[in-house]
Amino acid sequence: MKKKSVPEKQKRQSPKKAVKDVLGKALYAKAARLLRVHGVGVLATDTLFGLVARASSRKAVERVYRLRRRNPSKPCIILIDSIDALQNFGLKLTPKTKQFLESIWPGKVSVILPCSTKKFFYLHRGTKELAFRVPADLSLRKFLKTTGPLIAPSANVEGERPAKTLREAWEYFGMNAQFYVGTVGRSAKPSTVIRVHDGSYELVRQGAVPQSSFKKFATIKK
Repeated sequence: MKKKSVPEKQKRQSPKKAVKDVLGKALYAKAARLLRVHGVGVLATDTLFGLVARASSRKAVERVYRLRRRNPSKPCIILIDSIDALQNFGLKLTPKTKQFLESIWPGKVSVILPCSTKKFFYLHRGTKELAFRVPADLSLRKFLKTTGPLIAPSANVEGERPAKTLREAWEYFGMNAQFYVGTVGRSAKPSTVIRVHDGSYELVRQGAVPQSSFKKFATIKK
């Protein structure tokens, strides 16, 4: 009888790597469970570590503001798994805006869009705008599909340097954060932030993605 061959990829995986993969999945599963019950924790994103909470939990959102000592009038960037998730916030995109978003997402560009709904005042903080990002990392998008949209300001106390390691994040939040998951590169940068208008955009913050990489998709608002 012919012996069944083992796929090349499976042959190369060491026991240590297999254990690490299992432990990693368990950590993310635990983080997702905690988030669903108004938890707050530190999570690696496709840019920096974020202090995350479910955007649908007013209680958890306010806790993030307290832990970061964040300016209460300053909204947080919200991570979503796809453009379709914008519907959860009552956003209606024009064809031009949708086309532009599809050209830059998934990616390391956060986009500010109008959102004046009173229901989401605790998120837009009176600015009547919210910033969203569909992360470049596929595993993170899958995680977001299980948790729902997450607010994700950088993991640091306001005015301090963003944490580049879990140890640094722990020094900021200690046991006040219920989980610490993932890794980011030492050279990681925050996302580029733009404000989108119908058929044009305004650069708010230069970050991980240079303006030249998406400039061709829309005109710049003067």
